[in-house]
Amino acid sequence: MICILLVAGHGTVLETQIKNDDTGLYSHLAGVPKALLPGMGGKKILDFWWETVNMRQLFTEVYLVTNADKYKYYERWATANDFPVENVVNDGSTTLTDRLGAVADLELVIRSRKLQDDIMVIAGDMLCADQNFDIAQVIRFFRSEPGELIIYYELEESEKSSSRGIVEVCRDTHRITRFLEKPQEGLTSSRLASVVFYCVQRDSLSYLSDFLHLQPQATHRSLGRFWEWLINEKRLDVFGMKLPTGFQLIGQVGLSDYTRWLTHYSTKQQDTPAKPITCRSFARVGLMGNPSDGFNGKTIAMSICNFWAEVTLVESQTLVLVPHPLNDPTEFGSLQDLFCISRKEGYLGGLRLLQATCKKFYQFCSKQGIALTKQNFTLKYDTNIPRQVGLAGSSAIVSATLKCLMKFYNITDDDLPKSIRANFILNVETEELFITAGLQDRVVQVYEGLVYMDFSKELMEEQGHGSYVSMDMSGLPPFWLAYLSDPSDSGRIHSNIRQRWLSGASSGEPLVVEAMKTFAELTDQARTALQDKDWRRLAQLMDQNFELRRSVYTDPCLGPGNLAMVQLARQFGSAVKLPGSGGAVVGLCLDEARLVEMRRAFQEAGCVFCVIAPYDPVGRR
Repeated sequence: MICILLVAGHGTVLETQIKNDDTGLYSHLAGVPKALLPGMGGKKILDFWWETVNMRQLFTEVYLVTNADKYKYYERWATANDFPVENVVNDGSTTLTDRLGAVADLELVIRSRKLQDDIMVIAGDMLCADQNFDIAQVIRFFRSEPGELIIYYELEESEKSSSRGIVEVCRDTHRITRFLEKPQEGLTSSRLASVVFYCVQRDSLSYLSDFLHLQPQATHRSLGRFWEWLINEKRLDVFGMKLPTGFQLIGQVGLSDYTRWLTHYSTKQQDTPAKPITCRSFARVGLMGNPSDGFNGKTIAMSICNFWAEVTLVESQTLVLVPHPLNDPTEFGSLQDLFCISRKEGYLGGLRLLQATCKKFYQFCSKQGIALTKQNFTLKYDTNIPRQVGLAGSSAIVSATLKCLMKFYNITDDDLPKSIRANFILNVETEELFITAGLQDRVVQVYEGLVYMDFSKELMEEQGHGSYVSMDMSGLPPFWLAYLSDPSDSGRIHSNIRQRWLSGASSGEPLVVEAMKTFAELTDQARTALQDKDWRRLAQLMDQNFELRRSVYTDPCLGPGNLAMVQLARQFGSAVKLPGSGGAVVGLCLDEARLVEMRRAFQEAGCVFCVIAPYDPVGRR
């Protein structure tokens, strides 16, 4: 691949204002070409791009095209920076009036140097908000797609779409469906701005000369007009890759704009390392319909404040995952201590969840055409969610880690929508770590609060995710939670239901299939009860949910511990069901006096008991 840096523009406005500035602050920059003005961190703008592309393993050659007026500046820059002087191409123009235009400059390099390879094109006078993005990742994505590549970013609030080339991108295919060069207000809702950063296949280079024949005027030979023609008229396959950072082409801007953007980007760069990112995700209780989320059913679940997982990310020189002192022990008091901890906790702590999430995050961004910066970080986590009692402790750590990564790399909700985020978290657990799980927990931890979920086959196949609706949490009744102090692995309770469900759809075990449909019906009825604040009806439905589950999974599968907790709750007239896969029960007791008595009974039975504190994201804003 060959890289071409474009620095042939005539920046008359900026150059004139620097020359006429009477403060004396910029007198030393008089006559200096735009690309050689100071950029981030005191480096010249072009220095950054040369350092970025000066890698033999990526590019066989790097060329720079400039104008005759500024050629001597770039010749001197080349000798000082070990850039091959013979690769500095002079387009012969000396003024804005006799300029060739960006497309003609690009075609000049390709034609005069007889280039026959894929090329990367970058404006060498472009400020970049983040100095650490990985250009190798851009090339890998370009190689993976059957067409050209345009780099884009999301405009900041202060930027107007009318000043940029705007792209409309298909989320599923990453194909750019329309390119609008500096569109008028209202022509598009897109805020995705193209920058002069492209990859072009060798077989498509001939389009440059075709375009030039159509556009004899230099004023119409801009790269924006070229892409507008190539995408909108020629319908060529052009794909987009997002960089989660801002860009500013110095172009024809004035001195105030140049200094303003330089200060803005420098301030953002200085602020980033100083602020650790801390995110929480909460445990959840399944109030209705579980475990039908894995069987095209419907559920209602609620996030709770009582228990949480918290992840902290801090920028660092190398990427470090910090083991938790309790959940990822590496030191033990004795061999007996190791034996006891391993027998109770197993061998799988939270560190694997951090690592798997990071791996999947990089994989997702690469596949989705999102180029990440080359920044490293240190991740550590803490959690008070009891293990192996079915309260979604593993997915809470994954969810909180993902939140941190999204903030650190400036990944927006548009890049990774909530509905897809839940799928992502599930895939981390099921595909990377082989944890038995369904979507319910991940959905409620992403959306937070009280969430109604429909996982019908039609929805899942049509849109790749279910329908998720946040519900009103005002005036909820006093739910309670109890769990075993010494539980077994909650994943075992899923038993062989999936196999029975898959076979039941076609060959003779309708019990499981019908049960999953009934779970969905109960969920719809519970949704109505919650909306009507009919707590007695909700309590009845919770009991029905458990009995239906019991009939399908059977007592041996549910286990004596879970059955004992259900039986104990019913002695006090409380509704009760399993909030997850096993090891805990959630209930609704409308008699406050009996709730106090029940708490004592559970505690005396060796269980942990607490009144649930619902987490309402609306009330926390």
